[in-house]
Amino acid sequence: MLNHLFITRDSEVKFFVVLATGLSLLFVVTYILGTRLDRRDVSKPTQSASAPFPFVELEAKAAYVYDARTEAVLYAKNENTRMPLASLTKVMAALVAEELAPGYGTVTVTKDALDTEGDSGLRPGERWSLKDLLDFSLVSSSNDGIRAVALSLGALSSANATESEIVDDFVRTMNTKAAELDLKNTYFWNETGLDESEYKGGAYGTAKDMATLLDYVIEYHPEMMEATREFNTTLESLDNYKHLVKNTNQVAGEIPGLIASKTGFTNTAGGNLVFAFDPELGRPIIVTILGSTAEGRFEDAKKLVNATLEYLNQ
Repeated sequence: MLNHLFITRDSEVKFFVVLATGLSLLFVVTYILGTRLDRRDVSKPTQSASAPFPFVELEAKAAYVYDARTEAVLYAKNENTRMPLASLTKVMAALVAEELAPGYGTVTVTKDALDTEGDSGLRPGERWSLKDLLDFSLVSSSNDGIRAVALSLGALSSANATESEIVDDFVRTMNTKAAELDLKNTYFWNETGLDESEYKGGAYGTAKDMATLLDYVIEYHPEMMEATREFNTTLESLDNYKHLVKNTNQVAGEIPGLIASKTGFTNTAGGNLVFAFDPELGRPIIVTILGSTAEGRFEDAKKLVNATLEYLNQ
């Protein structure tokens, strides 16, 4: 009887030990899987992502370096902080225009378009192919060029829309595209990126979102930003007016294997720059710089390019 009691108690102890061990293992596995799921839609932490470039000091408030081939984050600084985009906005405007209409379609530069801030040398009534006007607007960061595009392509289904309604419709399409690309922290108030007021930018987004946008463009519309590789280019309207266009990216000629680039600068945004370059055959590296200074963004760009090259050559 006594032996039976000891055997029973010993069995009970073993059962509870096995049960406790099993529950502990289940908890650990559940925690690990849960952590992985939670991180699925979140970029790598800044501290670990920036490990390849531990000594890079930037003027930029936010920056991001992404290896499109390996999907690795090489550098990240405040990559998920929403900031004013300035003329980086024009990348989305051009993408929407590209997907709305064929590049050989004609755009007429109206007086209303030329009322936009900034004079890039366009003439009232001048006619352009959509492709060439987009090239002109992206290389020179032309506000009136992008406004002319928006006025031509916004509210296509409404014949009686006002100028404001047409532009609002175009900007709405830009925000719809941002949602499609899962740019969760990006929103556009206008098509140019010009400040809405002294304290409000024309668009907001993050360094990571802008890298995602450019990655999409170079994968699905690689021809869209080919002109931005050149330091200078000449473009001609359908009315045979030739325009010598200088790239607003001052280091366009210094970045090896430059694929695409776009600058941005306003009072609220400071100096912005997004670009992609290919240091190896078929390995696009995408770099975003936000909240630097007018000159500092180009110095930041050179530092990140050099750090990338050193990292890849290790």
